[in-house]
Amino acid sequence: MEHSLWQFIVNEAVLRNAVNELSILALLAVIVICIILLSKGADWMVDGVVSLASRTGLPKIVIGATVVSLGTTLPEAFVSVMAAYMGNPGLALGNGVGSIIADTGLIFGLSCLLVAIPINRFILDRTGWVQVGSAILLVILAVLALVNAPPGVSPTLERWVGFLLLILLAVYLYSTYKWARNSDDRCLDEKEDKLADQLGLGPSWLMVLGGLLLVILGARVLVPSASELAVRLGVPDDVIAATMVAFGTSLPELMTAISAIRKGYPEITVGNIVGADVLNCLFVIGAAAAATPLEIPKNFYFFHFPTMLIILFSFRTFISMNRTGVFYRWQGGWLLSIYVVYVFLQYALNIGAAH
Repeated sequence: MEHSLWQFIVNEAVLRNAVNELSILALLAVIVICIILLSKGADWMVDGVVSLASRTGLPKIVIGATVVSLGTTLPEAFVSVMAAYMGNPGLALGNGVGSIIADTGLIFGLSCLLVAIPINRFILDRTGWVQVGSAILLVILAVLALVNAPPGVSPTLERWVGFLLLILLAVYLYSTYKWARNSDDRCLDEKEDKLADQLGLGPSWLMVLGGLLLVILGARVLVPSASELAVRLGVPDDVIAATMVAFGTSLPELMTAISAIRKGYPEITVGNIVGADVLNCLFVIGAAAAATPLEIPKNFYFFHFPTMLIILFSFRTFISMNRTGVFYRWQGGWLLSIYVVYVFLQYALNIGAAH
């Protein structure tokens, strides 16, 4: 092979060059194969998470917020760091902020419309505040960069900001583990007991990691393939940028959510979304900023940052106000409507996509 599998995963230029050489029929075949990989990978991952929860005693929502979220945000982190090194640091900030908006608005909003998602108040009253707090910290650091930037110089997140975010990431992961140990969410049903009897700890980890690999590979190839197909069918570039790219970076979280809901474990969905939001701030943006300073485009201050905060504050409010133990459908509709308006305005007003 001229290029290694690793290059196809982390190097956007290599992947797009390979996709550009395919015919329309070949692109359709690749898209179908990628969807199958995504579906099967998500199924394996959810089964592995359920088995791990029963084997280790950790709540499924915690494993979703740590192990699964780390896996589903790894592609964004790799792409962001590589983009920063290759001279496109703006892509890294867009990956993080845009994914938070898509994860919470599109994926969680859609999930709430489909099924009643339970609220683990012990975990969400902690990780939920970290989710909002990390986003607020990012915006504060960005505003400080704007205030302190010399005239005519673009505001920039310096490397020390990246290292600060990575330190906070380590604190978050350790704290989540400690909170989980104090949680009493240990109830298992017969379906989980049966799965745990069939799978040992090693096979459970293999299912989670193998499923993550399939999801990552499927998502990485599907997005440029679908974008190339849309170009050849005459879809305008700005429509592709405002929809396909934003949707594509959150595809692993979406497939995990669909599989978790279909199998009857919606708490994995909420754990994955909350965890992914935290990791997009602390891990994706943190790793990229640690690699090289990140320039902040002006449209983030008046469009992308406000949208991110509106969605996250809405989510935080819903956690606080829901006393029945579940998220309501209208709340999912509200989050989804914010995402739809956000995507529409990018296209209608020609505002640059966050990705």
